[in-house]
Amino acid sequence: MEEFEDQFSESQTDMILICMEYVEDRADRVYVYASCEQGIISSRFFYLINDTHVKCHKVNDALRVGDEQYDVSGNRQSMVLRILCEDIEKIKALCTEYRKEMPTEMKLIYDVKSGRFTAEYKYDLLYTNDDVKTATHMYNEWFEEVKKKKL
Repeated sequence: MEEFEDQFSESQTDMILICMEYVEDRADRVYVYASCEQGIISSRFFYLINDTHVKCHKVNDALRVGDEQYDVSGNRQSMVLRILCEDIEKIKALCTEYRKEMPTEMKLIYDVKSGRFTAEYKYDLLYTNDDVKTATHMYNEWFEEVKKKKL
């Protein structure tokens, strides 16, 4: 069982690390949204930088005067999203191998200063059974909730 936990944690750590690399380790907090529902794998990420919550393509908006700009090119965003989805695939394969239920949703938060990592998992269908909602809707709802609560 310990091996399952270690591998599960390793994939989550990799998700945080690739998101930190995207902002050159210059973020106060990293948020990763990961979804795996009925064959649909999706992931998104956002940050807290200088007391401002920003989506990955808007990280430069949170910089202070004189701060070095981030590279927010489409290629870099795609690279991060590809790695995040690969990590979700690894977790899915791991859950299958160990006969564990795969979360349909994972919300990962890493606080850089304290080193504190938190994760929230859901196992119910959240959008594939809805005529309107998509994984992007779920991500956007979480982003707005975090912004409002200043989490």
